[in-house]
Amino acid sequence: MYDAAVILQQTFQKFYLWLMASIFRFKQFEVDQSNCAMKINTDGVLLASLVDTKGAKRVLDVGTGTGVIALMLAQRLIDSHIEAVEIDALAAEMASRNFSNSIFGSRLVLHAKSFQQLRTGEHYDLIVSNPPFYTDSLHNPDARKKLARHSDLDFFRELLHFASLHLTSGGKLVLILPTQLAETLTALAIDHGLHCTAEIQIRSFDGDPVIRKIVTFGRLQITAIDQAEFVIYQSKGVYSESYKNALAPYFLAF
Repeated sequence: MYDAAVILQQTFQKFYLWLMASIFRFKQFEVDQSNCAMKINTDGVLLASLVDTKGAKRVLDVGTGTGVIALMLAQRLIDSHIEAVEIDALAAEMASRNFSNSIFGSRLVLHAKSFQQLRTGEHYDLIVSNPPFYTDSLHNPDARKKLARHSDLDFFRELLHFASLHLTSGGKLVLILPTQLAETLTALAIDHGLHCTAEIQIRSFDGDPVIRKIVTFGRLQITAIDQAEFVIYQSKGVYSESYKNALAPYFLAF
């Protein structure tokens, strides 16, 4: 009889291989990520599943990559129109194909360009991004991964400026970021007339340091930020109930 720990490890390994497979199958759509420098990751799926989407009819996903965030939001928001921008040509082509192959294709639009190049008079109720954030890391020798993940604060200043111009009066910019960068952007946002209104603090295990924050910016300045906690793992290799509940509408594994 197999030891329970061995069975658990094998199950986790199978899940990891499934996660990294070229075709990632969700309950209502599939994502081909074979030509994307940055594969589907925990940050992206948590952002898409945890972001407050109340009142969001027109949505923009900045740096869509595989298109997974836009697709998950399309599943959540059945009456929404969702646009996505992607600067990497191969990833943009793949995301466009993923959109077309989904049942949400008529509500999804892909712009193969950077958000800075997006010429639009549209205003969005929700702008989301799982952005490049390795602002102080060594340069990545893989050019496409460098494009996908390396940046400096100018990128974020430009994103904040873009949001200040293209959010509706009650619109929100929501980013998933490392803790220190989230604090830096909270200060920078004020220069663009945006203020942090909510944050979700994400930890690997209960009691661990915060590894990511999902930060919400809006035009309204409030005295008390709405704060929530989210823990990914119950124990090593075992996802928390919160994680499973958040991803259950999407992941076949749950």
